[in-house]
Amino acid sequence: MKAMVLCAGLGTRLRPLTERWPKPAMPLLGQPLLRYHLAVLKAAGVTAVGINTHHLPDTMAEVARAECERAKLPLHVVHEPVIQGTGGGIRGLREFLADDDFFVFNGDILYPVDLRPVAAMHRASGAVATMVLQPMPEAEKYAAVEMDAAGRVRRIASHGPGGEGLSPWHFTGVHVMSPRIFDFMSKEGPEDINREVYVRAMEAGQTVRGVRVDGYWSDLGTPSRYLATVLDVLAGRVRLEWLGADSPLAGTVRGPGAAWAQPDARVGTAAVEGPVYFGRGVTVADGASVGPGVSVGAGAKVGAGARVERAAIFEGTEVGPGEALSEVLAWEQHRIAAPLTGR
Repeated sequence: MKAMVLCAGLGTRLRPLTERWPKPAMPLLGQPLLRYHLAVLKAAGVTAVGINTHHLPDTMAEVARAECERAKLPLHVVHEPVIQGTGGGIRGLREFLADDDFFVFNGDILYPVDLRPVAAMHRASGAVATMVLQPMPEAEKYAAVEMDAAGRVRRIASHGPGGEGLSPWHFTGVHVMSPRIFDFMSKEGPEDINREVYVRAMEAGQTVRGVRVDGYWSDLGTPSRYLATVLDVLAGRVRLEWLGADSPLAGTVRGPGAAWAQPDARVGTAAVEGPVYFGRGVTVADGASVGPGVSVGAGAKVGAGARVERAAIFEGTEVGPGEALSEVLAWEQHRIAAPLTGR
């Protein structure tokens, strides 16, 4: 079984970070986000992966090649000079995907779950596509996927044939598709897989199913959500077993106060209040205070007297002596507000 990871988004809400990394290539607790996607997909039986690129295509392709080589998964890359949307992006990999059912996985989420039952249910159902769903998160404004009592999707973001007795669900960004879905795509041009392609399929009498898969899910598309995800992992609110050896905490040394540190991190006599993560080559000066809720990326430095709490410090960043950081993402000279009340 093959999979496509959608990697062509612009990441506008995460600028300036996405001026350096496309979202799926962004580091999260010391590893590219894409690594976690590949771990989940490989555990589900995926044997080859395709991606589309648009924004920072060379960076995205370089990270994908390294991560797929690490995971021993063949990689197929298609570049989109003009962004094609989710439907057009999938269409661009038609030649790669069209020989069997396949997964599609949004590149900007964290969703470490067992997807094997989803693939089995999809094959057994005969549906043209199966959308992986969860109950609608409280206080969020995601467009609803409306499903009937038989598990058939009938409306997406208010588009579709509708029906009686529909219940609203949250779409996780993961689907399984039959190659028949290509019959409902336009020949060219940007289009949305959910609001356009699936609607055409449903209106033509095809079945799009929904299946609930519980587990931690996060969209990392804003600074607040990115930081909240880091804190959730560090606080133990994320089950990491489906990531196996690719868990962000694998290979770390557990220190006092719920701290996880790569073996070469140098923390000295700094005051540490966990949960905290220290990446490879990190240096924290004596007299600094780190935590709670802090991720310090590879090669970052925290100066003497600095105070850091509820923050993510990206690789190679220096926190100056005496600097105070709270509810921010820090990368190079940038300090990006990430209020946790605004996630």
